[in-house]
Amino acid sequence: MTSPTEEHGETMTSPETVSSPIKPLLDEPRVIATIATGSDRLFNVSCLGEEQVWTCGLDEVMKLFNLQGKLLTSIQPKSGNNARDIAVTRDGDLIYIDYDNKTVNLVKNNQIQTMITLQGWRPINVCCTCCEDILVIMVSDDRKQSKVVRYSDSTEKQTIQFDDQGQPLYNTSGGNTKYITENRNLDICVSDFETRAVVVVNQSGKFRFRYIGHPSNTKEPFVPGGIATDSQGHILTADICNQLIHILDQDGQFLRYIENCDLCFRLVYVWTSETTSSWLIITWLILT
Repeated sequence: MTSPTEEHGETMTSPETVSSPIKPLLDEPRVIATIATGSDRLFNVSCLGEEQVWTCGLDEVMKLFNLQGKLLTSIQPKSGNNARDIAVTRDGDLIYIDYDNKTVNLVKNNQIQTMITLQGWRPINVCCTCCEDILVIMVSDDRKQSKVVRYSDSTEKQTIQFDDQGQPLYNTSGGNTKYITENRNLDICVSDFETRAVVVVNQSGKFRFRYIGHPSNTKEPFVPGGIATDSQGHILTADICNQLIHILDQDGQFLRYIENCDLCFRLVYVWTSETTSSWLIITWLILT
């Protein structure tokens, strides 16, 4: 069930949600689990419920693990290519991106079906929304344009590419490293590696803010990798070069870091339990 709300003078649609009690952040992060995936390089991770994690990487197979590190299921993309990115639907099905053959695919009951085939564009990252739409961030074949497209099943519903002044919202200089998620207030949050920024628009695609890092004593420039949000509307993004996770509020105000990491990470995924208000933060770690 959904209810209408007003934001920036526009009618929006937001789900009815159960508010989670706000708890203070821990001073030090607590490691819940360490999972050896067997992949030389991970591209992304996505949780299935509270105890299982899908991964995709350079080894051309998608793997489902429990938090004890036991491999439960392996699925190979039907093209034989790497799955560039993955997401789990509210029904527990798996969606994966095939960058090389320009498709978005659904895995249901271990059967793979192609949902979307692109022309002139390549998908690079995907997320599932609370309204059961799919958000795909994609780059043109010549790598000169980037955009976010919303789909309902296989039907295109919305394209987000430019701000009110007609300027590109996302990188157009040849890069194709971006991650996308939806916040609880239905904002669309994109971490753009090439422009070194987190770009946030509302559900209608109207620009809200751009986060370019927090003035601090960090040694290297802010370079965002994976991005995630939690039940409080916090935005978390990995800072690849500084080995930090930046925590922002839903309006882009810096709150704090998760730091003291001995390893360099590229991805962050957060799942928040409605019963415990805890984060499950999963990172791809590389020895420095």
